[in-house]
Formats: sequence, C-alpha cells, structure tokens
Amino acid sequence: MPTSPRQQTPATLVVSLGRPDAAPDAPLNVPIVLTSAFHAGGPLGYSRFSNPTWEALEETIGHLEGGRALTFASGMGAVSAVLDLVPVGGVVVAPSHSYSGTASRLRDLDVSGRIVLRLVAIDDPEAVAGACEGAAMLWWETPTNPGLEICDIAAATAAAIAHGVTTVCDNTFATPLAQRPLEFGVDIVVHSATKALSGHSDVLLGAVVTNDDSLFDSLHRARTLIGAIPGPFEAWLALRGIRTLALRLRQSQASAITLATRLQAHPGVTRVRYPGLPGDPGYALASRQMTGYGTIVSFETTGNADDAESVCRRTALILHATSLGGVETTMERRRRWPQESVDIPETLIRLSVGIEDVEDLWADLSSALNSIT
Repeated sequence: MPTSPRQQTPATLVVSLGRPDAAPDAPLNVPIVLTSAFHAGGPLGYSRFSNPTWEALEETIGHLEGGRALTFASGMGAVSAVLDLVPVGGVVVAPSHSYSGTASRLRDLDVSGRIVLRLVAIDDPEAVAGACEGAAMLWWETPTNPGLEICDIAAATAAAIAHGVTTVCDNTFATPLAQRPLEFGVDIVVHSATKALSGHSDVLLGAVVTNDDSLFDSLHRARTLIGAIPGPFEAWLALRGIRTLALRLRQSQASAITLATRLQAHPGVTRVRYPGLPGDPGYALASRQMTGYGTIVSFETTGNADDAESVCRRTALILHATSLGGVETTMERRRRWPQESVDIPETLIRLSVGIEDVEDLWADLSSALNSIT
C-alpha cells in the first residue's frame, strides 16, 4: 500500500505533497489554473474564493506545519489579515525587534488608535508573561529579524493561554522543517512564503496556518473580502520551490554555521548573532525547540555605518540586496532602512546564506571584511 503522507519524513513530504491524484496519463504536478470563474455547481464558484493551484500549495504548507493553510498575495497581506482579528482598541504584544514591515504596520495601527501596541523583549519569558495581561494578541518571531533572538515558544504560549490571549508565531526564518509552532499550542503561524519556502527570489507570497476552524474561517473571509489573493502562477512557483526545501536548508544551514564560526574570529567583526553558535544567548533554547538553526547570520562590523556599507558593496559573489531565503546568498546593512528598529546597531549586517560552496562564500566575505581592518 502507498505510504500515508503523515508517515513520511519532512524531507519526503516537501516532494510528495500537493500533487494531483495518480492516474494513467495524469500530470505529476498540479497545473496552473488561469481562470477568473468556474462553471456553476461546484465548491469553487469564483476565483477570489479559491483556485486549484493555490489549494495544492495550501495542502502542502498546511501538512508541513500541522494545520490548515491559506495563502495570500504577500507576506504583509497575511500579516495584515491576522492583525485584523484584533478587536478595535485591543492590545497587541509584539517583539521590540521584528521584521520592519510587521513593525511598521503595528506602529501605524497603534498611532491610528486601531490597536494598542505593547513592545517586549521577546527572549525574556518573564517580560513576555507580564505583558500578556489584558492583551488580545501575542505576536512573535523566533528567531527574530534581524537580531536573531529566540523566543521560548512553550513559555510564551502558556502565558498567553493563562490570559486568554491569541498567539501568533512568524515562522519565516525557521520554516516548518526546523520548527513547528502549532505543536506547542500556538494558534496561528505566519509565513512570508516569498522567502525560504519559495526559495528562488522570484515570488511574492504569504501564508497563514492554523488548526482552529473558527480562526481559519475568519481569515478566509478576510482574504476573500479584502482580495489579498495569490496568483496561480506564483502559487505554482512556490510549490515548485518547496520541492527542494529540505535540500536547500541542509546546505544553507551547514554553510551558515561555518560562516558564523569564522566570522567570530575575523578582526573586522565585533559580534556574531546565530543561534547555532554554542556561545549565543539563544543556543540552549533553540537546541531544544528547533531541529535546525536557520540560514540567517547577523554580524556587526568594526567602524561605523559607512564601513558596514562598504563591506556589503565590496562582495562579488554575495549579492547586496534585501529579502532572504533564496538559493543565492544576500546581505545588507539593516539600518539602511529608516523603518528598522533604532535598537538594531548601525553596523549590523544580515546575511542570508544560500547554497553556494561555502569556501567561495568565505573567500568573498572575508575579502570584503579585510578592506575595513
């Protein structure tokens, strides 16, 4: 008998999920369904409600995370739909360091009076627990972007449950292959599927996963009415990207720990942030709740912001670009963006490690760093 998908390992699931039923001459891959309407009488009805290409991607992401998935036109579309669940004037507890897009959206909602924003050091369980009192939603990333702090998922979830707070975990950095927050009791998982899930820097997509049917229905209604729907072609590209997720993560994570270790010893670097380093503040916790440490390394250079910018401009193989999670290695000084948290050091560079040979990457990176020492 065929093996059930739930019996397969994640490395196999990324390849086997979301495929059409096997039949003679049936395609191996889900087709790109380009239509705005469907013949009446079935469950689809209209393409703003659903699409077979999205459904294949959603089935895949949902299985990987252990819940039901909805895809959105972008990560911020997914973020905004989840934040709309908060009642008017409700308190949202969020990390003091987080993705600048999410942070900006939270600040805008706070300024307008739509929510009350309460920032907290997300790697401090006692502070998180204290901030949950009277809150409507606890939102976190782990590892955080770009500080790479680690949130204690079990402790944060327990504190939120005690206060009746909805929990949301942005799992973009870890992916479901390194971390499954729903297994800790988290209510909602958010992804920028633009990043590691798609993996080729050619798609804008978001995803939300939950195993709560009521939350799922609310999010589906929000997506339908707001219209933040993914395109079928983008969904098809993302599903194709997921097929190699396990292989890409294996290579990129191995290179990330090598680069992080070598960066610690370089005279042009003052601090390295990576939860896979034994001396990192989040190492012990990440080792307990993750099966991999991720592909992102943040490091701070000697000198000033101009020196850090110089390092980013001087690499030849590593691309000076924003975003992350692609097959190519990219890096940028995060404070070049005005919306980045002022608590992030001016010289912090976020390095997204791709699948290139690690020795080629190190030769390129160390040469750029040598220019400022």
